[in-house]
Amino acid sequence: MDGLENVVVAETVLSDVDGAGGRLVIRGVPVEVLADGTPFEATAWLLLEDLFEDLPAEGKFAARLGQARAEAFAASEPLIGAVASLPPVDAIRALIALLPDGHELDAALRLIAAPAVFTAAVLRVRAGEPAVAPNPALPHAADALRMMRGEAAEPAKAKALDAYLVTIIDHGLNASTFAARVAASTGAGLGSAVLAGLSTLKGPLHGGAPGPVIAMLDGIGKPDRALAWMEAALDRGERLMGFGHRIYRVRDPRADALKRALLTLSEAMGRRPGRLALAEAVETTALALLKRRKPDRALDTNVEFYTAVLLDALGFPADAFTCVFAMGRTAGWIAHAREQRMSGRLIRPQSRYVGPAPKTAARSSSPRSAGC
Repeated sequence: MDGLENVVVAETVLSDVDGAGGRLVIRGVPVEVLADGTPFEATAWLLLEDLFEDLPAEGKFAARLGQARAEAFAASEPLIGAVASLPPVDAIRALIALLPDGHELDAALRLIAAPAVFTAAVLRVRAGEPAVAPNPALPHAADALRMMRGEAAEPAKAKALDAYLVTIIDHGLNASTFAARVAASTGAGLGSAVLAGLSTLKGPLHGGAPGPVIAMLDGIGKPDRALAWMEAALDRGERLMGFGHRIYRVRDPRADALKRALLTLSEAMGRRPGRLALAEAVETTALALLKRRKPDRALDTNVEFYTAVLLDALGFPADAFTCVFAMGRTAGWIAHAREQRMSGRLIRPQSRYVGPAPKTAARSSSPRSAGC
């Protein structure tokens, strides 16, 4: 029962994680199929289908999401400067907290739009540049990059970000999704559910892991230093970031999807972006080392490893990686929150008390009872 491992607490139609087989299915579609060209908007619509009575048709969803980006920006623009000095994930959490719940679908679309709008705005203001308003006519990933850079993104980079957002849009009852469902089960509203998910995602054991992958790659520097660097890290009792997963006993299927997105990006750019060549060498070395040093544990490449390399290649700073994760995962949180609300059941697990037994206070005669 430690950590609720192997305890089923919800039934869902949204995603199926097969840890033994290394498979992830989103609404009946393998994640690698979705990541190979399905736009984020189409995947978000797939998750939300049947969960909102007034959900627009798939062909109109992208336009509604674009309008929601504009609404989120208008609501937050005067306040971006006040939070830009905070760590990016804290800044976007503060801005999301200001969005009203109101009509459920409108609130859902603003919340899905918000991480892209707020992350780009905070990064620009932090760099001394003015925030860039959304272009509702653009696809979500392309507009996110345009708002961050202040100019149109190369199609290959927009496609790579699209693949990332789709790949991490939902993943069973992970820690942040469970937190979102717990909040939703109380009737607190979608904004509260998203804030619960985002606050949980911030932890280094969940969405905060990709940043340290970049630190590891920078520490290694060159492929021929990988073995010695990682041997020393293991000798110090440290983890090799980007390897091993609580659920997957084999390779995380999302790692392959993101590696393919990186290779596609490199072909389109005519060169290997950023740290890709180093990452491939480090991955090969790490897998062999872990197999030798920890033969009794299933430690394979997880989603964080190539997440770090891909987001770095797209120009996102490492301290904003969790925010970009939230760009995709917020749609999953909202789908789970709605699914939980429709069940009408408050999530209230039990705990087992293992503390000291109650002590009976010794009775003593008071002066009055003694006849004084």
